[in-house]
Amino acid sequence: MAKKKLRSQEWFGREDIYGFLYRSWTKNRGIPHDQFEGKPVIGICNTYSELTPCNSHFRTLAEQVKIGVWESGGFPLEFPVMSLGETLLRPTAMLYRNLASMDVEESIRANPLDGVVLLFGCDKTTPALLMGAASVNVPTIGVSGGPMLRGVYKGKHIGSGTNTWSMSEDVRAGKMPLEEFHEAESCMHRSHGHCMTMGTASTMASMVEALGVGMPGNAAIPAVDARRNVLARMAGRRAVELVKKDVKLSQILTREAFENAIRANAAIGGSTNAVIHLIAIARRIGVKLDLDDWDKLGRDVHTLVNLMPSGKYLMEDFYYAGGLPVVLRTLGEQGLLNKKALTVNGESIWDNNKDAECYNTDVITPWEKPFKKNTGIAVLRGNLCPDGAIIKPSAATPKLMKHKGRAVVFENIEDFHKRIDDPQLDIDEHCIMVLKNCGPKGYPGMAEVGNMPLPPKVLKKGITDMVRISDARMSGTAYGTVVLHSSPEAAAGGTLGLVQNGDIIELNVAKRTLHLHVTEDELAKRRKKWKAPTPPLTRGYYKLYIDHVNQASDGADLDFLVGSSGSKVPRDNH
Repeated sequence: MAKKKLRSQEWFGREDIYGFLYRSWTKNRGIPHDQFEGKPVIGICNTYSELTPCNSHFRTLAEQVKIGVWESGGFPLEFPVMSLGETLLRPTAMLYRNLASMDVEESIRANPLDGVVLLFGCDKTTPALLMGAASVNVPTIGVSGGPMLRGVYKGKHIGSGTNTWSMSEDVRAGKMPLEEFHEAESCMHRSHGHCMTMGTASTMASMVEALGVGMPGNAAIPAVDARRNVLARMAGRRAVELVKKDVKLSQILTREAFENAIRANAAIGGSTNAVIHLIAIARRIGVKLDLDDWDKLGRDVHTLVNLMPSGKYLMEDFYYAGGLPVVLRTLGEQGLLNKKALTVNGESIWDNNKDAECYNTDVITPWEKPFKKNTGIAVLRGNLCPDGAIIKPSAATPKLMKHKGRAVVFENIEDFHKRIDDPQLDIDEHCIMVLKNCGPKGYPGMAEVGNMPLPPKVLKKGITDMVRISDARMSGTAYGTVVLHSSPEAAAGGTLGLVQNGDIIELNVAKRTLHLHVTEDELAKRRKKWKAPTPPLTRGYYKLYIDHVNQASDGADLDFLVGSSGSKVPRDNH
């Protein structure tokens, strides 16, 4: 069989003026001529940024990938793309996920790359890079930056986000002095890496491994563990082999792979953000995936991993206990894994994980005695969310999973901040908090504000949870009986935008229902008076985003980005 011509040779293999230019400019760093003679060119897509603390060690990680590429006879070329950190970026990194995916897609397509290694860490960098790469569909492998070490404060382990929320509530309730709050800041984040709870970053690193796009072990090796560098080096080696064997990303990201990831997400007690991200990635690669798949595939899956925010431990403990391979092996033993799904190391998902051993059953519980039973993401339907809403049962209070209460409505996030601490606010623990206009269009960008802090007058009574409903997202590190992603969102004319103070809302997670007890006639009257909120900006990317973003139930991608364009450079007349 004839050897397939490398894509990069359309640049470097030419013997004309353009070949001269392509090679000559690249040689300015001292590259020998033989590197251009048919070696696979591997792009290293780097989201390093000092403005994204989770990814601040990626220069070191990229160097390890380069070594691996050289060792396998490839030619590595590193390039930067927009980096997204939930830690500093405002108003929310989710606003820019789709923009970053465009950066990735166009950078890969427009350059002489045969394959890519994606370096991602903080929440939105993972889906952004996978979405962009999926739209080009060249051989691709993903390397996550890894979680940071456990936080330790006063001899106790504390976790990113999860303990931030709890300590913040203690400050608001008058239980924790500000001096202690400030001291805990230095104790929580003490090494390179992303959140060490099972937040969105750790969840998406787990999804990379469960999808087969990352090497075994990708999910949980701590960022500062030498084995994370070994993983990066091996990924560089493997990227060259993927190009030589012409294994494209579409051969990895199959329907079967997404089913595996959804079940893995349930088993690890993963972030609700994975719902939006996996739907968006699937639709870029051409796989049909929707909300109903999440409910159907995750409904009978137990949460096996006892990690914050649902449980006690942290990602470092997860790794020492055996990591995601143990979870995938358990799913396979229960008939809940598509065992033949191909992974980037050339083996099936089952062959990679069938011999995994668990070293701590408190951290990774056995199927027969799970940490929590039947706790996959639940998809709710009803007149309040005709296109769906979601809740994470593993992070909710069991007694609130069936609840009927009076709505206390906040029109937007500014209204919420203005009124929530008011001692005169008409609210008690039986009420249901409703937040509007925080969805994809309304915020814009669908910020992580769905886990609204409780009012101090309730906190001082010792109450730690209430039912909360919004069209927003929630940090993967957060917890509570929180209904999210209500679709259509308020700003798009959804029923959520019509809810008024005093309306009765009924939640029944077991029946998968969320109902607003208001007649259709009354809703019709309210709808006639409803007006869409005024966007905060009407130019640039804000306008592009607001005009074209899909609803959460469809992955919140831009409508014109769904699907792929492939790797061919359009209008390439050189």
